[in-house]
Amino acid sequence: MFNKLIRKPKGSKASSRPGEDETSAAAGAMAMATEGRLTSNITPLSTCNRCGIDHWAKDCPSKQENANHVLPPTNGLEILPALRDVPSSERPFLFRKKLALCSIVHDFSDPFRTPKEKEIKRQTLLELVEYVATVGTAKLNEVLLEDTFKMVTANIFRSLPVPSHDPAPGGDVFDAEEEEPILDPAWPHLQLVYEFLLRYLVHQETDPRVAKRERDYLKTILHRIYGKFMVLRPFIRKAISNIFYRFIFETEKHNGVGEMLEILGSIINGFALPLKEEHKLFLFVEKDFKLADTVIRGLLKYWPLTNSHKEVIMLNELEEVLEITQPAEFQRCMVPLFRQISRSLNSSHFQVAERALMLWNSDHIVSLIAQNRNVILPIIFSALEKNSMSHWNQVVHGLTQNVRKMFQDLDTDLFNECLKTYQDKESKAKALEEQRDAMWKRLEAAAAANTSAAGLIMVT
Repeated sequence: MFNKLIRKPKGSKASSRPGEDETSAAAGAMAMATEGRLTSNITPLSTCNRCGIDHWAKDCPSKQENANHVLPPTNGLEILPALRDVPSSERPFLFRKKLALCSIVHDFSDPFRTPKEKEIKRQTLLELVEYVATVGTAKLNEVLLEDTFKMVTANIFRSLPVPSHDPAPGGDVFDAEEEEPILDPAWPHLQLVYEFLLRYLVHQETDPRVAKRERDYLKTILHRIYGKFMVLRPFIRKAISNIFYRFIFETEKHNGVGEMLEILGSIINGFALPLKEEHKLFLFVEKDFKLADTVIRGLLKYWPLTNSHKEVIMLNELEEVLEITQPAEFQRCMVPLFRQISRSLNSSHFQVAERALMLWNSDHIVSLIAQNRNVILPIIFSALEKNSMSHWNQVVHGLTQNVRKMFQDLDTDLFNECLKTYQDKESKAKALEEQRDAMWKRLEAAAAANTSAAGLIMVT
């Protein structure tokens, strides 16, 4: 994705708003003061970066462009002058050298290892952050942008450490969202790299209230990328969807799902009506209630059969969708929907049965059910009767009685008709079972008679 961000349209300028001049002036003053503190201990470079002669590069006999120079390798500590201390013509090349210095990733597992190099890199990152915030990105050509994202990539794309509190086999699943987060030892550098990237993306519109945590930085940066680069929006939505699928069907563990859901919620709120076809692929019901039928059928298609916890989550999601479903869309899917709800009502897991019965606490859902009671009550009546007579949990038993009474008060004739149908069905089932038992007894008697006639011993 970052490779796609390197090329920036020419002539783009930051939007100006009231009060922006005062903000820029204050930022400039702060940058001058900060750079003065950062570079007070750094010896200015007196040797030309191009030819190695002791003169400033502006007097160098080489007339090649700065962007065409090959950067020397930065293997050790190299003291560089501040960007504001060199002529403007030398700043692009010096900027690249500072990026190369910041591309070196230090080992923070040992706090006593290369402390001077770490401090130099930290001060250099601070200077780059202030430089981008005050000067902006208009003077960064494509070569500098490429080096910029190479530096960012080298720092933030890394293997995350395995948590020391990983669960043992068969133990409880670790939830990273509920644990107190532990800062990466390299956070003094990572924070500045993220701040640099964020200021590059938003230029002079940086939000000073952004949270100083890595996931919050990533969330803000991804949201700004989505807002500024329209061509990347389908790719970002597809990538987020793929991560969700991997989380649901494969790993069941991802540290950034909560932040991605927040981003997706913000994206959905920004959709314009009528929805485009590409937006309907993810089925955003809150924006267009006509998608409710498709969404509900999709939920039923992936309904969990053996995981009670997931079934409770699906019932929660189902209630949210039904809350914004209109009668016309509800009628299209109510038959398969309440067949599944009937099975959930009869679940031996009390939380599943209780959550299914809690659907009747919603006034909107009760209104939809009341309008279509002639279809819905016959589907779920059997489940309600079985719960009221034989469910082991008292809470489920009490909620079932409340739902039965609601239907009885709503339409007594329909309730009595369903009750008679249920009793007839149970009587037929009981008679069929008695007939089956009698047949098995006759078969056993015949088998015993044949065994006795043959002089064999029947094993029971």
